Amino acid sequence: MKLFKKLLAATLVLGCAAAHGADLGKSPITLISPFPPGGGTDTLTRMIGSAISQDAGWNIVVENKPGAGGNLALDATARAQPDGHTLVMAQTDNIVLNPWLYSKLSYDTFKDFKPVGPVASSPSVFVVVPDSPFKTIADVVKAAQARPNQVSLGIPGIGGTGDLTGYLWRKAANMELMHVPYRGWSQAFPDLASGRIDIYVGSVASLLPQIRGGKVRALGVVASERSPALPDMPTFPESGFPTINQSIWWGLMAPGKTPDDVIAALNTELQKVQSNPELIKKLEDAGYSVLKGSPEDLARRHRTDHDAFGKVVQEAGIPKQ
Repeated sequence: MKLFKKLLAATLVLGCAAAHGADLGKSPITLISPFPPGGGTDTLTRMIGSAISQDAGWNIVVENKPGAGGNLALDATARAQPDGHTLVMAQTDNIVLNPWLYSKLSYDTFKDFKPVGPVASSPSVFVVVPDSPFKTIADVVKAAQARPNQVSLGIPGIGGTGDLTGYLWRKAANMELMHVPYRGWSQAFPDLASGRIDIYVGSVASLLPQIRGGKVRALGVVASERSPALPDMPTFPESGFPTINQSIWWGLMAPGKTPDDVIAALNTELQKVQSNPELIKKLEDAGYSVLKGSPEDLARRHRTDHDAFGKVVQEAGIPKQ
């Protein structure tokens, strides 16, 4: 009898998910990207949106809403109708870190969003110009220990994952790096190319074209496993720093009051396209690794990283904006 009840409950859930899946196809779904067109997050958002559109027949429209470190996109999502027709491609650098970096937010990072599911991850990668004297992570450590605050690290914004990873590296290696903040790669590259800064850190997904094009050379990736896009590049744990292994992740979030059965329909379709070998290859070629899971999996990752990174922000003494 207990088995029958469990099977019946599962059947009802799947039936509701299927029904709401049909409802989702009746009007366009807005998928918000918190960054401008052409960047890594935008590329991922369009890949996922296109894959779901083709498989489910839903009309998914990607809307770029950059600004305020992702807060404009998150605010728009939090205020949207909770019917499954507005989603956001959230990531570590906004949904996790912004509550620790901004004194006033128009949303609650937990109450105002409901996880749909994890999408992908991409490790941070430290890069130098091709003729840099630094060939390995160990070379940087040796130089920074010998010349405190003389080796400079370009970071994409104060308090972001690049800044915090640099802080953790400095602490673990007992060295001092001079952090130089930039708005992003396009602003930092001229300084890296001219020698004004020694190293830059960004996600593999954002820097892969420059690495493949020979503009920069990678030193190491921040992950527990090697990146499929850079299989010959050692991880930080392989380079002697076992605790520096946190990749950047992306996940789909919906407004907080979105019904559970709508979330289930969205997650079912997301996980379906994530199993497509063609999409997996496209993502890996672009510097991502597929990150499949349930809404609960994303919720746990969100909470765990929020607490862990919060401690790092406080230890590093990064003031709120």
